Amino acid sequence: MYQDKTLKCKECGAEFVFTAGEQEFYAERGFQNEPQRCKNCRAARKTAARGPREYSTAPCAACGKEAKVPFEPKTDRPVYCSECFAKMKEQG
Repeated sequence: MYQDKTLKCKECGAEFVFTAGEQEFYAERGFQNEPQRCKNCRAARKTAARGPREYSTAPCAACGKEAKVPFEPKTDRPVYCSECFAKMKEQG
């Protein structure tokens, strides 16, 4: 039904692909306009609007090395580094 489309970013002028899956997602959500910016420009715009993300550090509950997380860790919940978190997701 949908086919990939090549669009041009209005910020940087780079070409990017508006995939069939993205088009289907837009249609399901009722969006009527195609994206006007590439993924990088959308991310930069989003970051500029909310400011840079602040990270906290905490020891990983699994391996003990320092984990950098985008939230304030609570003492009653474990925090995992990226590697341990990915392993846990794989195991289900």
